[in-house]
Formats: sequence, structure tokens, C-alpha cells
Amino acid sequence: QVQLVESGGGLVQAGGSLRLACAASIRIVGINDMGWYRQAPGKQRVLVSSITKSGITNYADSVKGRFTISRDYAKNTVYLQMNSLKPEDTAQYYCTFVGTNIWGQGTQVTVSS
Repeated sequence: QVQLVESGGGLVQAGGSLRLACAASIRIVGINDMGWYRQAPGKQRVLVSSITKSGITNYADSVKGRFTISRDYAKNTVYLQMNSLKPEDTAQYYCTFVGTNIWGQGTQVTVSS
């Protein structure tokens, strides 16, 4: 069974940084797009960033210039580096193989003002 496990969330002050990691139980070389989504309380889950198998990255307007998605094939892991965090970035963050129903359990990011 394919699994994704997120880690790296936590409580941080506004302006701070966190790096989220998403470890896959399979090799991610050549896999479809992988993405990070987030869901704030009472809101829908939305795409934050994605990376294609050819390395093309995509970001939501709200995080452009602050977040960076990357991957490490040797570790079968996708990362989300989050800088200049804002209180509105507070949410549960999930990774997924885009277009599938395979999701991690999520990791909570809380940004205090």
C-alpha cells in the first residue's frame, strides 16, 4: 500500500520559517506530479504548490516568493520550504500524488502574530 507521511509542522512566529517533508513509501522517480495542499478550519483544501516529474513548479499566488517546493529522489521525499510565514498560512498541510486519492495524514502549521 502506497503511503505518504508528512512531517515538519509546528508553531512558529510570523516571519519565521518551517520546512515540511513528505516521505513516500515508493520510489518517486518518474512519478506523476506531487503537490502540497492546505486546509484551514472551515475552509476547503487548496493547492499550495506542485512539482511535475519534469521538475516544473507551480505556486499559489498567496505563497509565491515565500515557499519553495523541491524533491530528493534518493530519499523519495518532497519538501516545502516556507519562509516569511504569515498567520494566514496557518492550516493543516497535506501532500499528495496529484490526481490520485493518495494523501498523507497531514501536518499542522500554526503561525502566531
